[in-house]
Amino acid sequence: MGGMVRKILVSAGEASGDLYASLVVEELRRIWPDCQFFGCTGSRLRAAGVETVADAGSLAVVGLLEVVSQIPRIYREYRKLLRAAQERKPDLALLTDSPDFHLRVARKLHGSGVPVIYLVAPQAWAWRQGRVRVMRETLRRLLCIFPFEEEFFSRLGVPATYIGHPLAGLVRPSLTRDEFFRKHRLAAGRPLITVLPGSRRGEAARHLPALLDAVERLYREKALNLVLPAATTTGVEFFRKRIGSSPVTVINGESWDAMAHADLALAASGTVTVEGALLGTPMVTFYKVTVPSWVAGKLLVRVPFYSMVNLIAGRAVVPELMQGQMTGERIAAEARRLLGDEGARAEMKMGLAEVRERLAPRAGRKPAPLAAAIIQEILEGQVAHVS
Repeated sequence: MGGMVRKILVSAGEASGDLYASLVVEELRRIWPDCQFFGCTGSRLRAAGVETVADAGSLAVVGLLEVVSQIPRIYREYRKLLRAAQERKPDLALLTDSPDFHLRVARKLHGSGVPVIYLVAPQAWAWRQGRVRVMRETLRRLLCIFPFEEEFFSRLGVPATYIGHPLAGLVRPSLTRDEFFRKHRLAAGRPLITVLPGSRRGEAARHLPALLDAVERLYREKALNLVLPAATTTGVEFFRKRIGSSPVTVINGESWDAMAHADLALAASGTVTVEGALLGTPMVTFYKVTVPSWVAGKLLVRVPFYSMVNLIAGRAVVPELMQGQMTGERIAAEARRLLGDEGARAEMKMGLAEVRERLAPRAGRKPAPLAAAIIQEILEGQVAHVS
């Protein structure tokens, strides 16, 4: 390949994808210091030196039907990304998560001869098995972050490799419990409950009423510290406006500390439950979508569990309160049981430790370097093969 500079298209649509992809880009820079990266970026990819041709901020939408209202905006970013790909002809593309967006991109890129590596498998094992066909036809390699996915996708003919969960080596508190309590003026002798309504505004707004009802009930019976770490995507003001006279303290970010030092987390089903498992925090999980999305989803879903923690464990380690079950009363009852019953807490902690173990990298290789090595092998193999 002589003096040719490599070009890699990188795209992420969510905050977590932005983080995972940026870790891989940093590793690829070590291998090819002069490589050019461009694509659809969030703040982490931009910090890693990826040139922005489309903005990930405009893709963060959730739900089957919620996406429809955003189509023109999303389509604009899609066009920009594909135009850049046509003009620059990247040697390879790394697409991360956001399957509704990225599987369309993958199809186009594959059609124009760009090898596509997909990081973070779409939850096709849960729904829309039709996605699997697109993946089989368009992906050079699928990099899975959950152990059960490699077998599932390989069996269906998608070239898949489990690389370990990128958060497994990263998630840890930055303050001690004392420092955290002092910083936020929390009462030292009281249990801490951390409230995690979700990182997107729509889901957080849907979850808040039941959560506030639950914490009011618990607070009436017991002196508690209640903390809600606001994600950057929602912002502190969003919650402060909505919680009124509730005893919940809203803080800016710091969710890992807020979870690590919590006696219990009330957590929206999603990445945050995986973070909670990595930190060993007992939790009650829940999720609610709009009714049409729930009905549509119910018809599509084939899973024994909804929360990642239980799917990884293969059993019900944490309670899941979905849709109609997600009431203040039910959340409070589960929380009361876990706060009051040492045995139940200990059992849950054992289950969470098991999940943490399963997410550890294989053969001691961290996910990002492993992903970079696979990409290098594919790119250099291709070069050798072409010349």
